[in-house]
Amino acid sequence: QLKLVNPSQYRFEHLVTQMKWRLQEGRGEAVYQIGVEDNGLLVGLSEEEMRASLKTLRRMAEKVGADITVLREREVDYDSDVPRKITEVLVRKVPDNQQFLDLRVAVLGNVDSGKSTLLGVLTQGELDNGRGRARLNLFRHLHEIQSGRTSSISFEILGFNSKGEVVNYSDSRTAEEICESSSKMITFIDLAGHHKYLKTTIFGLTSYCPDFAMLVVSANTGIAGTTREHLGLAMALKVPFFIVISKVDLCSKATVERTVKQLERILKQPGCNKLPLLVNSDDDAVTAAQQFAQSPNITPIFTLSSVSGENLDLLKVFLNILPPLTNSKEQEELMQQLTEFQVDEIYTVPEVGTVVGGTLSSGICREGENLVVGPTDDGKFLRLRVCSIQRNRSACRVLRAGQAATLALGPFDRSLLRKGMVMVSPEMNPTICAVFEAEIVLLFHATTFRKGFQVTVHVGNVRQTAIVEKIHGKDKLRTGEKAVVRFRFIKHPEYLKIGAKLLFREGVTKGIGHVTDLQAITTKENGLEESLGPGQLSF
Repeated sequence: QLKLVNPSQYRFEHLVTQMKWRLQEGRGEAVYQIGVEDNGLLVGLSEEEMRASLKTLRRMAEKVGADITVLREREVDYDSDVPRKITEVLVRKVPDNQQFLDLRVAVLGNVDSGKSTLLGVLTQGELDNGRGRARLNLFRHLHEIQSGRTSSISFEILGFNSKGEVVNYSDSRTAEEICESSSKMITFIDLAGHHKYLKTTIFGLTSYCPDFAMLVVSANTGIAGTTREHLGLAMALKVPFFIVISKVDLCSKATVERTVKQLERILKQPGCNKLPLLVNSDDDAVTAAQQFAQSPNITPIFTLSSVSGENLDLLKVFLNILPPLTNSKEQEELMQQLTEFQVDEIYTVPEVGTVVGGTLSSGICREGENLVVGPTDDGKFLRLRVCSIQRNRSACRVLRAGQAATLALGPFDRSLLRKGMVMVSPEMNPTICAVFEAEIVLLFHATTFRKGFQVTVHVGNVRQTAIVEKIHGKDKLRTGEKAVVRFRFIKHPEYLKIGAKLLFREGVTKGIGHVTDLQAITTKENGLEESLGPGQLSF
């Protein structure tokens, strides 16, 4: 917008309608640039005009129930004697029906690079003492506290209110209070850095569908251990990532610069083809967040310390402005499809019964809804009822596509469930398969990859060992080659979709690809269960 000085009533209404539409498109967020013409010419406004324009913008925001925060101001050189400025303003709407914006950020990086500590500092609001105090609340097991290594996947939440201020556990807030007072939530998925727990890290990246990944690199060790591997995983799964260089309080400036240069060199290689953007000021952080969302090639790099708190604010500014990847239209299309919920975790909670955690990949799920879950070991789907839903530890009536939650299933037998199952609406008639084909690229293999080889396949939340039955058009594969391969699951059939991204590994062997064809096992409706008739698998 160029300027919004004393608009007429009609023009004001028009501007308000426009703001409503923009907020709906951006799922509750929009950035206004004042002092810029429609063709992008930076004209700037004088102090008085700017004050009047911001006042009008504030009135518009009040009318639609939103809050505004000034992100940055910049002076422009324009042919005039008076100094002229441009201002960028973030408009964020306090959500109707508490539908806060939810972004999922997976946290990757080598062991001991400071991932859990950084999350502890962000979510607790207290700096670390240099010996790992900040991360103690994140660990889930005793052995993690003793060794200081994350081995399971834990979730941490960081909220921003509509004014862009951080809402976290400081002031002894509970998780429910954070959810109630936030209009934007960032869920961090804390993954394991150690090579031994690689399968857990891959599971976290494939099944929890993160929007972004944060790669943490320690300034004093640089790129070491699993850093390259995690970088490769994010690239393979096409998760846009940004980089945080931690522990800058331990090193000299020269060491930090060396690590930055090393990262820039790797990012510019033909395999990555990314454009590194080093963030040094608030202005950079605002630019980084906007550019990063528009083009996936840009990779912002932050240098910060969890102990001294240096540059931590820049990361918070970046996370506050980071827009969601999907717009409201895409989410509505997903919501109109049939319900499908991926089961990632299973718990037994006293006095509640069996509880499953996971992500709703399409449709809408309500309390009291009847769904079927499967496939069991013999390919059946079982009926069940959703008793209650919780999102970020607070109760929720309706779950929409793309949101993660836990569903209580009441007295349902836990032993019938396993990770990798799906809960779908009964009319979906889901296809399950034990044999499927995928177009793959072999990333690394010591010798040759041939028929009869066993690998662990990850597709979404499915993780199972499969045997290579056939490589089309070739006898064997070497590193870097492409082919269509037929796999057979060893234990039980799984629910897969054509086009789903696939990762497989076995020791040092790794490969990526996507599912191209399924040999569906036809399931017959038979009362409550679906049963498998013999001889229905044809080759």
